[in-house]
Amino acid sequence: MKLWDKGFSTDKKIDLFTVGNDRELDLILAKYDVVGNIAHAKMLYSIGLLTDKELRQLEIELELILEDIKNGNFTIEDSFEDVHSKVEFLLTEKLGDAGKKIHTARSRNDQVLVDVHLYIKDALEEIEDGVDELFDLLITLAEHYKAVLLPGYTHLQVAMPSSFGLWFSAYAETLIDDIYFLKAAYKVADQNPLGSAAGYGSSFPIDRDFTTKELNFETLKFNSVAAQMGRGKLEKSVAFAISSVASTLSKMSMDICLYMSQNFNFISFPDELTTGSSIMPHKKNPDVFELIRGKCNKLQALPYEFTLITNNLPSGYHRDLQLLKEGLIPSFSTLKSCLEMLTYSLKNIQVKEDIVEDEKYVYLFSVEEVNKLVQSGVPFRDAYKIVGKNINEGNFDPGKNVVHTHKGSISNLCLDEIVAKKNKA
Repeated sequence: MKLWDKGFSTDKKIDLFTVGNDRELDLILAKYDVVGNIAHAKMLYSIGLLTDKELRQLEIELELILEDIKNGNFTIEDSFEDVHSKVEFLLTEKLGDAGKKIHTARSRNDQVLVDVHLYIKDALEEIEDGVDELFDLLITLAEHYKAVLLPGYTHLQVAMPSSFGLWFSAYAETLIDDIYFLKAAYKVADQNPLGSAAGYGSSFPIDRDFTTKELNFETLKFNSVAAQMGRGKLEKSVAFAISSVASTLSKMSMDICLYMSQNFNFISFPDELTTGSSIMPHKKNPDVFELIRGKCNKLQALPYEFTLITNNLPSGYHRDLQLLKEGLIPSFSTLKSCLEMLTYSLKNIQVKEDIVEDEKYVYLFSVEEVNKLVQSGVPFRDAYKIVGKNINEGNFDPGKNVVHTHKGSISNLCLDEIVAKKNKA
């Protein structure tokens, strides 16, 4: 059964090619399709296109379908093109004409738009929950290890003293920037496209404010063509948000892979969180973090993928847009799993507390010695030359007590301010 069936069948090869993996992806959207159907039915009743009895029948059947979906008993067989046709078939099979009326004043185009908007809103909230949990853990770790010095690097060369407090809280504050992207994408999703039909509205006197309120959208996408053009624009907005979070996780995972290596040896994890080698019995490999890095690097390609799919499309609906689901829906589960695994692993991180005592890190403190001379009255450029000369002649013997008082430094992490900023975001 196809919603556009006019009494003749399409070639089987064409059918397989055009449907693709839509049925599997639509199982994720199924509950949102039912919720949209319930709101649409209530609106049709409110404008006199459904009777009281028909509405009650539709609501009962739709709630039963929703229960099947929640229990994992809902399927989309190969005889159906998508979730929309399966739901309408079930309603028609049970209710006859009342089921056939559910599609009144609606197109599959605005139906899938509603499903995607509702799905994205929920999915973004789940990602935000994961970001919140990781943020809170990073702030806790920053407070706990704020006094433990960590070598800072530039150009992968030993540079200046850092600290685990500075490192953990750096990623915490970076997540706030990611939250800004997530909130922006949510704002784009929080607009009701239902009622735009095939992109040009309907001759029925539909009440779009009714469904906006019923579906808990902040506002509606007023212009019908703009609503249709929102497909692709919305996914791309979400892709940038996903990519932003992914870039943070990828960078931190790369740091962890470096810091776990014997050449750095700054941190470790329990054996059960690492993997071994098939031939080297000494290995503790950071596979979890390598996979997070790799998965998150793939996610960062998503905005470019969506740009290429949608870039030269004119206004109106085009079947190319169906391909957006293939990148969008799996990306949420991938990012969610990466957030969960990074948070789970970091709860068990083992920090080495005497790293800077190693002789190879003695030059971390060269700038500290320059600054001490400057504070005693020596001009900076002269102080720089004096310390440089001592280093070259092997006479450099610095103190290792680091006190930085400005905001955002080793001794003044501003954790409360970072938490306040995140809460505001």
